[in-house]
Amino acid sequence: MSRSRSLVPTLRVGIALVALAAAVPAAHAGVTYRLDRPSAAPGETVLIEAVFFNDTPTGAAWSAPRRIVVQWRGATGQPIRTTARAVGAATEFNVPVNNFARMSWQAVVPTQARGLQAVSIEGQSALMALDATGRESGTPATMAANTPVVDARTGEPLPPAEVTRLGASPDTGPAPEQTAMTQPAAIPTAFNSFTSSLSAYQPVYFAVGTRGGTTARFQLSAKYRLFTPEDAATPKFYENLYLGYTQTSLWDLQGDSKPFIDTTFNPSAFWLNENLWTSANQNWRFGSAAGIEHKSNGKAGDDSRSLNDLYLQPSFNYRFDGGSTLSFAPKIMSYVAVARENSDYSDYNGHVDWRVRWAQDNGPVVSAMYRQGDQKRRTTQVDLAYPLKQMGLNANGYVYLQYFNGYGETLLGYDERNRSQFRVGLSLVP
Repeated sequence: MSRSRSLVPTLRVGIALVALAAAVPAAHAGVTYRLDRPSAAPGETVLIEAVFFNDTPTGAAWSAPRRIVVQWRGATGQPIRTTARAVGAATEFNVPVNNFARMSWQAVVPTQARGLQAVSIEGQSALMALDATGRESGTPATMAANTPVVDARTGEPLPPAEVTRLGASPDTGPAPEQTAMTQPAAIPTAFNSFTSSLSAYQPVYFAVGTRGGTTARFQLSAKYRLFTPEDAATPKFYENLYLGYTQTSLWDLQGDSKPFIDTTFNPSAFWLNENLWTSANQNWRFGSAAGIEHKSNGKAGDDSRSLNDLYLQPSFNYRFDGGSTLSFAPKIMSYVAVARENSDYSDYNGHVDWRVRWAQDNGPVVSAMYRQGDQKRRTTQVDLAYPLKQMGLNANGYVYLQYFNGYGETLLGYDERNRSQFRVGLSLVP
């Protein structure tokens, strides 16, 4: 009965994680544009800066043009068309997951431009603003507004007391530049702050196999970033700190009470930077993770299993021109505070998980893990995920296949050899 009762808290955790995952905003990839300054005189050079951010589950390619056509429109709406030239040699970028690429173009403010300009790039939906008033010939739009607040319909000044109640000065207002620097950002809700820091960690899946009885193996996982970087391009060391949680269960679907055979609870704390170094064309990328994790099956007595490990996991990634990424990320572990019941854990599971992963943009994902214990105690796991949308289904997720052979399918049975087992199911995060 104790095993079947464990189903309730496990399912509660699963439902909570699925709900949190559903609350996270949909992933996307796109380009944002901005000018490097709010004002410039006619004839001066400004930079049009672009940032391509990839928030999708797979890598993305961005091909930026070397020259772009820019439209300038003043108060009369009369368009002026000029060109802008790229800064730097690189225009082809391979952008890994949760990373970005920067690009900029030099543009000269047209000599005919006067006043506040609406600036756009032909072929793009971006619209930017630039004050092109010459300093010697007019009042820049970016200066403070030394004028009273008036009624928009009549033009008559509003009573000073009414304006003061709004938190503004009746006679003068700050410049747009000053406002941008001094006004605090909108305060997010606690829930929005939490979900914005939540992201995928280990694979999330549910798969069923029938060898030796019908069983299901499923995994739930997420990580939480403790600090939001002030500058996403150059995060500080402590801004790369995370908390992680992974839960892996083996479920007997054939027994009378459908008991859980074993569940591994795996909280962790770690430092992660997936972009320590990137080549000029972003084909090569190096990252690393290091931390401490705890594994326990939450049981007492003879069935109790627990251990802790310190780990280092460098990652080497290569982005192919065809839109796929190959990753090699060995996980090197040193065990500490291992429970007496499983003191020989490393004899069966070794000290290194050799991991390889290949992921095609919007396509299949293949990953493999191999570990070597003592005395030829080998473990192999291969996972294949294929997008449901590529199969003509308007559905999220992946068809999931898993092969496992060796030791450690459960923490309880870390020293038991499992025969080759194939499972099929669904994956939310491959």
